[in-house]
Amino acid sequence: MAIRQTADFDGRTLHVDVETDGRVRVEGAERPFDVQPLGASEFLVSDGETRWRVWVADSAGGRHVFVDGQVAEVGLAREGDRPRAPRAPRAPRGESAVAPMPATVIEILVETGQDVRQGDVLLKLEAMKMELPLRAPHDGRVVAVKCRPGDLVQPGTLLVEIGV
Repeated sequence: MAIRQTADFDGRTLHVDVETDGRVRVEGAERPFDVQPLGASEFLVSDGETRWRVWVADSAGGRHVFVDGQVAEVGLAREGDRPRAPRAPRAPRGESAVAPMPATVIEILVETGQDVRQGDVLLKLEAMKMELPLRAPHDGRVVAVKCRPGDLVQPGTLLVEIGV
């Protein structure tokens, strides 16, 4: 029995099927992956050409996967399961930076009025003993920083507002 996983990246859903024999199909295409555990929630994943350091964190809101500064919300379903109920809407992605999961703000690296480029680290969060960079989703200017170091934030909380 396969486990179908869906990963939502900024509104794009990616389907991954994991077979009981370890084969993995991403969007219907079979790809070999080597997964090495590095810690309780940290893994090194390789497809033979590229290696990724991956962190997985579970919370009451679901499972979150962190890869190269990007965050995906992952849903799990076994064959024959009914689809999950839709989640409550979150703050708009792609326009500003929002908390991907319950976390603590540990460092803010930008200030209001600062120009940022897509991929720049805006702030650092800590969740489940992992330090996670939150990156700018697009080029723009920081309109407002809506958090302070030490703040506990929930998924979908607007942390940095970025204008174009």
